[in-house]
Amino acid sequence: MPAIVLVGAQWGDEGKGKATDALGAQLDYVVKFNGGNNAGHTVVVGGETYALHLLPSGILTPGCTPVIGNGVVVDLAVLFEEIDGLTARGVDCSALRVSANAHVIAPYHRVVDKVTERFLGKRRIGTTGRGIGPAYADKINRVGVRIQDVFDEGILRQKVEGALDQKNHLLAKVYNRRAIGVDEIVDELLGYVDRLRPMVCDTGIELVRGLDEGKTVLFEAGQATMLDVDHGTYPFVTSSSATAAGACTGSGVPPNRIDTVIAVVKAYTTRVGEGPFPTELHDEDGQRLRQQGAEFGTTTGRPRRCGWYDAPIARYAARVNGVTDFVLTKLDVLTGWDRIPVCVAYDVDGVRHDEIPMTQSDFHHATPVYEHLDGWSEDISGCRTLEELPKAAQRYVQALEDVSGARISAVGVGPSRDDLIVLHDMV
Repeated sequence: MPAIVLVGAQWGDEGKGKATDALGAQLDYVVKFNGGNNAGHTVVVGGETYALHLLPSGILTPGCTPVIGNGVVVDLAVLFEEIDGLTARGVDCSALRVSANAHVIAPYHRVVDKVTERFLGKRRIGTTGRGIGPAYADKINRVGVRIQDVFDEGILRQKVEGALDQKNHLLAKVYNRRAIGVDEIVDELLGYVDRLRPMVCDTGIELVRGLDEGKTVLFEAGQATMLDVDHGTYPFVTSSSATAAGACTGSGVPPNRIDTVIAVVKAYTTRVGEGPFPTELHDEDGQRLRQQGAEFGTTTGRPRRCGWYDAPIARYAARVNGVTDFVLTKLDVLTGWDRIPVCVAYDVDGVRHDEIPMTQSDFHHATPVYEHLDGWSEDISGCRTLEELPKAAQRYVQALEDVSGARISAVGVGPSRDDLIVLHDMV
């Protein structure tokens, strides 16, 4: 049975939760393998809207085991806040598994994140202030706290002391902030032990055994390709591997078990935070996309930057991730435009680039080369086959497939789990 990786093809917020949910009945495990609560999935089920930040979207599918993998950084306060919120709405969260090797976001990570962003001023990255980057920095610097450490008070205290030894100097002497006490951090983390213990296991073993038993596993990326720390628009990126390769390092499942890579791409483009964005609109069309698409961050509420579809980015995502299938979302948001531009290349100082320029400097100066397609005015939210779409919408889907580097296997035509046209079987 397949191991499927699901990634975002742009700068995030493409609708990965909807794509996961559309596959839900066929899935035995859904694994979050990177990131933390710095991003979110919005999933609409039976008219109910669920905003998930840390939990895998498979938490909403009965019979599916949701897994937080070792590549995730976990804010335990957020974890239990989300669990309590879903439980209050009748969602069973008892099947959740959490890797013992996942790293913990401690309160001092959030403090460092926020004061660093303010200190950077105009050079800020645009982080969510959730402590994600500092937690990953501690992981790489080998002073991080892992989930398993919370179960041994002696080790926990030793690691927190080591982490704060440097950070308190930084907070007090550079940022003029008060030092953080070791006891307050240790006491807070120990407070989660009893609730946390039943969830924690060697998730890598469980996932590989599940595949051996013929079960279907979906690896669900946080953020997206253009925010990947290696392959994104560095430094305006996240702190983890959000591409398909990250599914293996972030879960403990080997690369030769991956069968399918699904990339989710919007029918237009958005991003949150700082950084280059060639097709960004600063006019009425941008405002209209934002309003019609409800383009406000799930985690932060920040208005998203909006622009037209960028085919070079889609081709890049197809190449970097080894995409076998695209899921095109939010086609309905484009209803009402007479003509719809699609970026097919860039112009950099008079030179055409059909792919993303090699250097960040050139990408900052790239201007889009557009082709224009006819729009449509009909409501498409009730369409369930490609043939039911207006002819112009059909041509738009086909045109995007022709320039994006992989087939489009599903098309989202509305916010609900049922608002989907399936063109090809992806499992």
